[in-house]
Amino acid sequence: MSTSEETASGVVPAAQDAASSLPVLEIRNFSISFATESGDVKAVRNVDLSLAPGEIIGLAGESGSGKSTLALGACRLLRPPAIITGGSVVYRGRRVGTEGVEILDMSPHQLRALRWREIAIVFQSAMNALNPVLRVQDQLGDVIDAHLDMSRDEKRERLNTLLDMVGIPRTRLRSFPHELSGGMRQRVMIAMALATDPEVVIMDEPTTALDVVVQREILAEIATLQKELKFAVLFITHDLSLLLEIADRIAMLYGGQMVETGSGEQIHHRTAHPYTRGLLNSFPSVRGPRRALAGIPGSPPDPRDMPPGCPFGPRCRFAKPECKSVDMQLLPAEAEDPQHLTACPFVKPGDIEPAPVVAAATTGEVQG
Repeated sequence: MSTSEETASGVVPAAQDAASSLPVLEIRNFSISFATESGDVKAVRNVDLSLAPGEIIGLAGESGSGKSTLALGACRLLRPPAIITGGSVVYRGRRVGTEGVEILDMSPHQLRALRWREIAIVFQSAMNALNPVLRVQDQLGDVIDAHLDMSRDEKRERLNTLLDMVGIPRTRLRSFPHELSGGMRQRVMIAMALATDPEVVIMDEPTTALDVVVQREILAEIATLQKELKFAVLFITHDLSLLLEIADRIAMLYGGQMVETGSGEQIHHRTAHPYTRGLLNSFPSVRGPRRALAGIPGSPPDPRDMPPGCPFGPRCRFAKPECKSVDMQLLPAEAEDPQHLTACPFVKPGDIEPAPVVAAATTGEVQG
């Protein structure tokens, strides 16, 4: 068996049609804490999230809600004092099979084989993620050398193809990161993530610090590549208006806990959790009369001292005494659609006023 056919776990590949009916990445009851002198700080609490083959899931929430911690923890990329305190993370890909592999049980050697070959990451800051003293060709080549068995000519052709895919001239292979613009550096990171044909790509705020025009170009490139190569995407951002455009499903995270999941249309027009509506109302409308933006009062909870029950309770205008005993279990928000889930049993989609038509800042399109 060639290197390109081997799997991170040594499992012989199963039939493609069998694997396609199961989640390619399945996170169950997942929890992460940070050990401190005063006790453990619970950053992620009992999160469930599944990613189907070829699907784009958006993970949204305020800064500090646990988005990046969840994604990096699922790949076991967090360093101490971070501790995974419970749960399961199962990866199933065409090179692994339907039974999948438990990432939390993998050895360091197995993890090195899994990362980038099966699950790749586009980090938030391309300038910090790229090595400033290595040329683009060397950094892309390192990924290929670590996971694929290619001749020198095959490797050179693969490098050229990767730059073509992300719209960078081939002459830039010999450039250093500081010789590239911010958009080009982000494109290099995307090319690096796709170098070994992974099944899952985690994108951690890939358009942060880029201007609106470049954001639009990067997102269009991501959408085109995802449709062509059929990889699944976990897209992390605080920009909910962006996810309404590109995501098949959206998961809302608050205080390290999942509060609502659903399609973009459900999240936008049939919002079931007050926190989601608060984020939507923080974006300006592009139709109708001018209105003042309505932010969420208060501040995100301190993970060292979380309120009982629903963590959003102290900031919620629908809060009632019973909220302090809510167990934050995701339940159907609408009886006719079991895919739209919410952790709030007291507020229904009809109780929350419709969202304004939010500005789609990255593509110039209107969500209506």
